[in-house]
Amino acid sequence: MGIRSTLRRIFRRETADEQTSGTVASVPRAGGYLWPAYSGTAALQVATVYRCVQLLSESVASLPLQKLKLRGGIFSEEFDHVSYLLNVEPCPTLSAFDFWRQVVQRVLLDGNAYVVPVYSTTRPEISHFVLCGRGTVSHDTTNDKYTVHDEHNGLHGVFEEEEVIHIKGMTWTDPKNGVSVLTFARLTLDIASEGDGETYNRFKNGGNVHGIVSNDTSVKGFGEYQDTELEKSAKEVDDRFRNGERIVSLPGQVDFKQISLSSTDMQFLESRKFTVREICRFFGVHPSFVFDDSSNNYKSAEMANVAFLSHTLGPILRNIENELQRKLLLETSYTKRKIQFDRRGLYACDLDSRVKYQAATIAAGLYTVNEWRREENKLPVEGGDKVLVSANLKSIDDPGFMQTQSGDNDKKNDDENKQDQE
Repeated sequence: MGIRSTLRRIFRRETADEQTSGTVASVPRAGGYLWPAYSGTAALQVATVYRCVQLLSESVASLPLQKLKLRGGIFSEEFDHVSYLLNVEPCPTLSAFDFWRQVVQRVLLDGNAYVVPVYSTTRPEISHFVLCGRGTVSHDTTNDKYTVHDEHNGLHGVFEEEEVIHIKGMTWTDPKNGVSVLTFARLTLDIASEGDGETYNRFKNGGNVHGIVSNDTSVKGFGEYQDTELEKSAKEVDDRFRNGERIVSLPGQVDFKQISLSSTDMQFLESRKFTVREICRFFGVHPSFVFDDSSNNYKSAEMANVAFLSHTLGPILRNIENELQRKLLLETSYTKRKIQFDRRGLYACDLDSRVKYQAATIAAGLYTVNEWRREENKLPVEGGDKVLVSANLKSIDDPGFMQTQSGDNDKKNDDENKQDQE
């Protein structure tokens, strides 16, 4: 980023802060950074939601961010202070993994994540990043301004559009603001929460039933003594059910009629399986990733992994990359610099797939042996810098190929003549 542009943004920010709060926004409050709770705390109590949010946020956070610069016709990684902030320590109290995990969690649970680059007061460069707390940012979409009052992070002021890294989730009526997944999945989450609550109640009371104790020979209002005795019998039956008894005796002509439906009647387990898959649909996560693999096999698992990488994780990564590109790099450097995630880390745990990929890239002449050895933190070997290609395929016009074909035909004719003579 150019020095002149950086200084202009710093002074404009300080002026805006003085008008709103009388303090300088670039100086964080003493005591560090405190991060408020998520808006989806209640939703995270649903196991499927928790697993989907954890899977997506940690998958993104596990990938390194590369700041690339065009050198000699290829993009090579550039190691500077911004690269250090993006990959190691975005702010003084959070690692890069924790920081980007929380960013994705905010997008999924709140719909928006606001990251403010705070510039150094002594050098024309970014000092650190601040992930604004929930409810601390007011976005004026008409004038494209962000008003921040974040007490925990010590950040106050009015910021322009280009000064805030705004990562949005699903947009609806307002294309400048995101909407959380929980907003659209509210009905399904209510069903899942009620199912969890019902399960808890069934285990808590031992699966007690509900019913009516009556006496067909008596009528309400006639025979108060019978009504009093009937009420005592109902209380006695209820207490015995609550104490865990399964079969109880009823006195006299007392009759018990059950009014609660059993788990089989309600198809309770089936409805719970349905909510799991409905939640997975909202988050774009295959049910096998939340350990619902009752109908899973090798082929379906492989296709689920491909779909997750291309249709679910890919758009999230592109969303973050594009916003960082817009706000951290100048427009004039678009063709010379870029910021992107190193997606090869997605296959780091699948050693078999990784080895096959490495062998395929060497056979295609894309990588040399020593380049992959450096990736694996191994010393180079002699001759490992030569570009190798597979020799299984040849052009039909290749002279060697034509000579081989001619020799094969001559040999075939000699064999046929020999058989005829015999």
